[in-house]
Amino acid sequence: MSWLLLILAPLLFGLWAQSKIRKAYDKNMRLQSRGRITGYEAAQAVMSSAGINDVEIVQISGQLTDHYDPTKKRLALSEHNYRGTSLAALGVAAHEAGHAIQHKVGYSMMTIRQTMVPATQIASTISSWVMMGGIFLFMFAGSALGYNLLAIGAIAMAVVVLFQFVTLPVEFDASRRAKVQLVELGILERDEMEGVNETLDAAALTYVAAFVAALGSLLYILSILNSSRD
Repeated sequence: MSWLLLILAPLLFGLWAQSKIRKAYDKNMRLQSRGRITGYEAAQAVMSSAGINDVEIVQISGQLTDHYDPTKKRLALSEHNYRGTSLAALGVAAHEAGHAIQHKVGYSMMTIRQTMVPATQIASTISSWVMMGGIFLFMFAGSALGYNLLAIGAIAMAVVVLFQFVTLPVEFDASRRAKVQLVELGILERDEMEGVNETLDAAALTYVAAFVAALGSLLYILSILNSSRD
């Protein structure tokens, strides 16, 4: 039962969240903004309004691969969002510009998140393999090695869970900034914001799903470790 609740349920939630963002993005990619401003221009305008003039905006391949890299001061937009004038493109572009603003003003949660990146990369790499090995050895061989591997995996997963938790306010705040700036700068009219809200709110669900999945995995491992003491 614990496996169904802590592993399968978050997995299904994640699949639903991915489906929802794809549906929202595809729908609002077809809805063009009245001003016909491109995602590149929107990101540039949002950052300029915050006094940011030293961030490079580049086009990258893929879909929904958009991101802001604070270490390089580079805002990367996928082709459809870089050149596109749709409600989805403008929402995503402004969201990434929101991250650039967070970086400039020293938004505390973003600072914490960036500090955690190296440790999280290591933890993410080792957690899955260590936990799978630990579960196999512990459940089928009952060895001390399996227990120790599970304990290491739990520590690694705890780092991932904390990172995913800190990511939530960072993403929510970036979307909030994006929605405000798109209207205040006259890039979109208020009645066009429905498409932006739908896209960004759906994207936010994917981060919630990632946190829930990581937390479920951690709790499942802890339940196995706890049961070994009974």
